[in-house]
Amino acid sequence: MDLDQQRRYARQIMLPEVGEAGQRKLLDARVLVVGAGGLGSLLITSLAACGVGHLGMIDDDRVELSNLPRQTLFETGDIGRLKVEAASDRVAELNPECTVAIYPTLLDENNAREVISAYDIVADGCDNFATRFLVNDTCVALGIPLVSAAISGFHGQVMTIMHGSADYRALVHPDAPEANTCRESGVMGPLAALIGSAQALEVVRVILGIPTLVGKVMIVDGLANTQRVVTLSAA
Repeated sequence: MDLDQQRRYARQIMLPEVGEAGQRKLLDARVLVVGAGGLGSLLITSLAACGVGHLGMIDDDRVELSNLPRQTLFETGDIGRLKVEAASDRVAELNPECTVAIYPTLLDENNAREVISAYDIVADGCDNFATRFLVNDTCVALGIPLVSAAISGFHGQVMTIMHGSADYRALVHPDAPEANTCRESGVMGPLAALIGSAQALEVVRVILGIPTLVGKVMIVDGLANTQRVVTLSAA
């Protein structure tokens, strides 16, 4: 690391769990963020700020006025722009050393393997079961760690899937009816910040080799202000 990097990341480097070796791991890491919405906003800014060296972002949506209460990556002037383009500009301002690849498209069966295989870790914050199962199955097949999170209303969850651990199918049955999206059921803005930050921290722990939610799901009730961690059984 050069002197500017040592200064920028000084408060992290002084942590015994990080040090210069851990910070280099962050600088070398390649993380794909699936969805640049409420969770993606916190993931992208947090991971770029703490020094993750390469971020991929995949999302085909454009910024809408109703996004702004929870998608704090964006400003009023971004309305109408592709989310990944606006996010890329924000990262360039926040940490120009972080390189960004944007994919203004849906993740589907035709591109999932090609896109995901270029990354060390995937952080999924999408809003539908079909994409979640696709991301899960692709990561499991490729042996790529996945940190998955979801929010709705006042509730959120985070889990980590690694080789041999319980995966998303241990949490949600493939035949489960599609859950309502934020557009349909609503979501409290600060909850996205809470769960997105927890997801970003877990991504950092995976990079550093100290993940805490492997084969487990952390469930947060933002209305009752409670949190619990449940261990899942691998199939």
